[in-house]
Amino acid sequence: MEPSHSALIVTVPEAEPVVAAHRQRLDAAASWGVPAHVTVLFPFLPPAAIDERVLRTLGRAAATVPAFFVALERVGWFGDRAVWLAPSPAEPFQQLTAAVTARFPGVRPYEGAFEEVVPHLTVGADRPVGELTAAGEAVAARLPIRARVDTLRLITGRREPGDSWLTRALFPLG
Repeated sequence: MEPSHSALIVTVPEAEPVVAAHRQRLDAAASWGVPAHVTVLFPFLPPAAIDERVLRTLGRAAATVPAFFVALERVGWFGDRAVWLAPSPAEPFQQLTAAVTARFPGVRPYEGAFEEVVPHLTVGADRPVGELTAAGEAVAARLPIRARVDTLRLITGRREPGDSWLTRALFPLG
């Protein structure tokens, strides 16, 4: 089946050993085949609208932010609906989002649903709070997670179980 959505993410493979089992149970995106990541922009453009011009523009946007090191050192919450890991520093993720949205002004993070976009790596969301709390505590015991971020990733897929989300392009950071 053809992909219906696209996203720009920064994958954090170093987090997989710590969060994978929790995400598989508690984060719908994991069941779609999306790896542990910090979202830069979701939703992005419809997959059919992504052409060579879009890819070149994304490459230029990614190049404006230097590669950086990040640490996931703290568990955070959005109310009692989502448990996540906070990246430090968060600013380079915000700079990536700003660089992309400056070039694609009609595309808003989370369709403009939030006044402030908080960079985060989701552990679980929209599950019973006891399950989310247990996952957050288990993950917290294994922090910090350190990684080098040097690539922005464009992925496309469907919002349904199965491994439909695939990498469409990689863009090196500056």
